[in-house]
Amino acid sequence: MNLSPNSTPAARIGGHILVDQLVAHGVRHVFCVPGESYLAVLDGLHDHQIDVTVCRQEGGAAMMADAHGKLTGEPGICMVTRGPGAANALAGIHIAKQDSTPLILFVGQIERGMREREAFQEMDYRAVFGTQAKWVTEIDQVERIPELVARAFHVATSGRPGPVVIALPEDMLVEVAQVADAPRYQVPESAPTATQMQSIAARLSKAHQPVAILGGSRWDAESVTRFQAFAQAWNLPVAVQFRRQMLFSTDHACFIGDIGLGSNPQLMQFVRDSDLILMIGGRFSEIPSQSYTLLDIPVPQQQLVHVHPDSSELNRVYIASEAVNASPKAFTQALETLPAPTGQPAWAAALQAMRESYTQWTNPNTITLPGALQMGQVMSHLNKVLPADTIMCNGAGNYATWLHRFRHFTQYGTQLAPTSGSMGYGLPAAVGAKRVFPHRTVVCFAGDGCFMMHGQEFATAVQYDLPIIVLVIDNGMYGTIRMHQERHYPGRESATALRNPDFAAYAQAFGGHGERVESTDEFAPALERALASGKPAILHCLLDPEAITPAQTLSAIRQQAQQG
Repeated sequence: MNLSPNSTPAARIGGHILVDQLVAHGVRHVFCVPGESYLAVLDGLHDHQIDVTVCRQEGGAAMMADAHGKLTGEPGICMVTRGPGAANALAGIHIAKQDSTPLILFVGQIERGMREREAFQEMDYRAVFGTQAKWVTEIDQVERIPELVARAFHVATSGRPGPVVIALPEDMLVEVAQVADAPRYQVPESAPTATQMQSIAARLSKAHQPVAILGGSRWDAESVTRFQAFAQAWNLPVAVQFRRQMLFSTDHACFIGDIGLGSNPQLMQFVRDSDLILMIGGRFSEIPSQSYTLLDIPVPQQQLVHVHPDSSELNRVYIASEAVNASPKAFTQALETLPAPTGQPAWAAALQAMRESYTQWTNPNTITLPGALQMGQVMSHLNKVLPADTIMCNGAGNYATWLHRFRHFTQYGTQLAPTSGSMGYGLPAAVGAKRVFPHRTVVCFAGDGCFMMHGQEFATAVQYDLPIIVLVIDNGMYGTIRMHQERHYPGRESATALRNPDFAAYAQAFGGHGERVESTDEFAPALERALASGKPAILHCLLDPEAITPAQTLSAIRQQAQQG
């Protein structure tokens, strides 16, 4: 509702006021599971051009909203009903929290006069979501909807982004008010000082083996391009944190790898031997820090320049030599003010050696494991045939190692993967990505256990004619847990075996395309047929259980553990 300064707002019910706020803040997509607790909001959506995606489970809806937030930098919007709906959505909220993703969850709530009687599906949302959301609130007064929704957009996107939860009492949503819409939110920025940039340049000039480590959120394509140009000018070695490969092109001569699970040991040693670390955007939490062992705490041995958009994250775990409160966008803009150095830097030879190590480490054609289906050759084929802007999605499991290690990520906005390690994320993320970017290729990697966590969202892909490609890597077990069992309790398998359905038939039952792939030779033509089908597709890829990691077989892990 656009009003002139002297006009009087029309009377509207609360549910319609809320939807009008979404429009005012530029929302184009909503992911939801409907519920009677917020029927007035659903009615408001009927009259607007917001694309509504009806999902099959609230966790999937929240993960789709998270995918939207990751890809666009704008809050993903999720709507669920009270009680069980909110509980199901919590998995997606936890992902958004740990991954620093802007997201707003609207939750239906009981009528205000029934509070604290344990009414039907009653929940104390501040208590339930308080540790996982940046802010949790409940709108008691219909007149405050514009104010509180505007605040939610600000909180979700500013500083370190994250999820916000807003509870909507059912009776409040049908009350009538005359209130103006809030203006569209703007994300506040803070920039590095000139003194800080001069200090960073001086530290780089004196370094013998620096390394930049990129992570976090609040990047965009322009920020990535600017940092690649800076790295090129300084011949600076660059690594990325766990599941942040899209922040720097793997084809760039300065790229030396990702720091996460199953990473190149030579890269880990390179970081330890560095004398200057530029940590930009990320927190360097448990997985990239190798369980907080890669850098000393609280004071790293290396000089540490830590750039982060949230001042509360600076010096919280690692005391930095230079703490810069700025987003990657603002920081990369400031980098353009630094003059490029002349001549070869002291670390040129070390960078070349590390780049060669990275190239060898990520060559999928060097990997051969037991079984008729060779994942190394599968990855090599995917790199050849998939467009550079393909969005790759995955959840959690050993199967994801093939994607993270061997996929050539060369563009921003091509990776959706939970740093929280949440299973079941890949399929909903793929649906959300294809809904937002319908003309781009979207591929989901999922293990057999991971897929079954949110496999029902394949129905959502069919309902909206979203031709995603799902590769179900089936080894008949919860592979990551089985791997750890063999390391700690060799030969004592317990609670990890899975008896799976025919996933190709599963796809066909929903109205999609499905094929079974048992050998390497079968993969390429099956993928070609899946892409040509124009339907959501599942390729059921049978992987030998022994091929548990690219580096070791399951038997080798067991034997190593037994030998002590």
